[in-house]
Amino acid sequence: MFFRTFDAAPGIRVAFTDRGAGNLAPRVGGDPGAAAVSRRALEAEIGVAPGALHFMTQTHSTVIAEAGYSPAPEADALVSPAGTNALAVLVADCVPVVLVGRGPHGEAATAVAHAGRKGVEGNIVGLTVEELRRRGAGSIAAWIGPSVCGRCYEVPAEMRDSVAREVPSTSSITSWGTPALDLPAGVRGQLEAAGAEVREPGRDATWCTLENEQLFSHRAVAQGRPVGRLAGLVWPHG
Repeated sequence: MFFRTFDAAPGIRVAFTDRGAGNLAPRVGGDPGAAAVSRRALEAEIGVAPGALHFMTQTHSTVIAEAGYSPAPEADALVSPAGTNALAVLVADCVPVVLVGRGPHGEAATAVAHAGRKGVEGNIVGLTVEELRRRGAGSIAAWIGPSVCGRCYEVPAEMRDSVAREVPSTSSITSWGTPALDLPAGVRGQLEAAGAEVREPGRDATWCTLENEQLFSHRAVAQGRPVGRLAGLVWPHG
């Protein structure tokens, strides 16, 4: 069910799921009921009440919403100012980012962000760091989850060059020599520029959604991999 889990701070856990958790997105895969069952199983596994895991309706925007409202907000970053909500971000090649901030008296503030190509162009992760600071967080740590890597994310040269003009570190070349984007590198640079401490778990092939068959990948569906979305999670624990 879990690709990796981390103790992020006292009483706060971070995790990224794999295909063992099932498809967690009702809007993809053609079986909303199965996605709902997978969500309930995930909630039980992390120890939160049914329906207590907060999701977004992600639209590749730079909109940041606060958790706790229903229905799920149209946004690409979700914030829990007191760290009391369980948060989830869904991806299948885009970059999932989980953030944990600490206030002056040790209180937590948490967030998740969805950084696809448009989100990287709009600096969604930098804006999320700013929002956590606005909510009182001082030190902020960020975890970058599995996503398609710069060796695999082939794009037209015009697109690569357009994104790289805004975020130079995204410019890349695939392993077969064509233009590519390295979104994880762009996200890391934006987080660091915003003053977050990046605790990126890894950059090898196991973290690439296209190369690792245990992960969902939009680009791998044409190769026969099931349709689905994995989650980046942060929740109060213990």
